Amino acid sequence: IQEGAALEKKFTEKIDNIERLLASIEPFEKERVQKIRDRIIEQLKTLPVDYDRNRLEQELIYYIEKLDISEEKQRLTNHLKYFRETMKNGHGQGKKLGFIAQEMGREINTTGSKSNQAEMQNIVVQMKDELEQIKEQVLNVM
Repeated sequence: IQEGAALEKKFTEKIDNIERLLASIEPFEKERVQKIRDRIIEQLKTLPVDYDRNRLEQELIYYIEKLDISEEKQRLTNHLKYFRETMKNGHGQGKKLGFIAQEMGREINTTGSKSNQAEMQNIVVQMKDELEQIKEQVLNVM
């Protein structure tokens, strides 16, 4: 029982760290979109051709939507919550915790591939590190 309590404490700590890291992405996420938009518009000013501003706006919206990570953040948050609930349900949950950890990894990876910014990618690497430690511990539960 003591080992189980220590493992639960370790899992909780790692899940808390991932949640904290996920929250720390937000300021970078907001400024990133504006930076990308500004950079594209600046580059366009250097071109010797006229362009359709409405079309540009449509293309920017499309491009920026491709970089949006709000769905990934929401799903990761749900997975973190589900991991906590499953952990509280006690014994025999190792396999399920492994599956949830796998899903968390998918969301973290997608966030990383969409981030396009060094600070966000550094945070994603830290999240992956925390998740790897969870996966290692899950193997002890199975």
